Amino acid sequence: MHILIIVLAVALLLYGPQWWAKRVFSHYQQGPPLDGTAAELVQHLAERYQLTQLTVEVTDLGDHYDPLSKTVRLLAEHYDSSDLTSITIAAHEFGHALQHHNHEVGLRLRTGLAKLAGLIEKMGSLFFILAPILALITRTPSSGISLFVIALASMGLATLVHIVTLPVEFDASFNKALPILKQGYVPAEQIPGAKRILRAAALTYVSASLASLLNIGRWLALLKRR
Repeated sequence: MHILIIVLAVALLLYGPQWWAKRVFSHYQQGPPLDGTAAELVQHLAERYQLTQLTVEVTDLGDHYDPLSKTVRLLAEHYDSSDLTSITIAAHEFGHALQHHNHEVGLRLRTGLAKLAGLIEKMGSLFFILAPILALITRTPSSGISLFVIALASMGLATLVHIVTLPVEFDASFNKALPILKQGYVPAEQIPGAKRILRAAALTYVSASLASLLNIGRWLALLKRR
């Protein structure tokens, strides 16, 4: 019974924020349209803040800002939409563009770690495959354990990326996007809704960080049994 409660608690902790975020996003997509689309907001803000190289385009890979091409990418359902969810998400992604323009350390650190983590994660996956095979061939379990340790280190770097991402995301939402939205881009009566959208999105990053930490803990427990 205790194990079932723990499993349910972990599942709620990991998947609850994502479920809630989808509900919040969907709710505010049904509200009255605002002036201009999400894409137009990004273009306007790029001119206002003199981010002359910033572009905005449609993507199917999720809303994000690409610092390499200096592009805000929005899902099709947000790009040409004027609902509160789309406008708020666009402002958040523009917040990342502002971080990049201001050469803020957090975004630079996250971008660098993400590149390194991507490379090491591929190597880590290969190590996980080779570990049991190498241990079987050499008949020395320590060699397999060594590979597991290397793979765990790659997972640790991915977790570090998640941890570094949290303050970057919160800054883009509450120190960049929200103050902008309050400057007449969203009616005062809809600002609480914008805060709720930003808060829901932030919690998904928190749950992703927790999931990454739990994954490392699971493999550490497996390593101890060897």
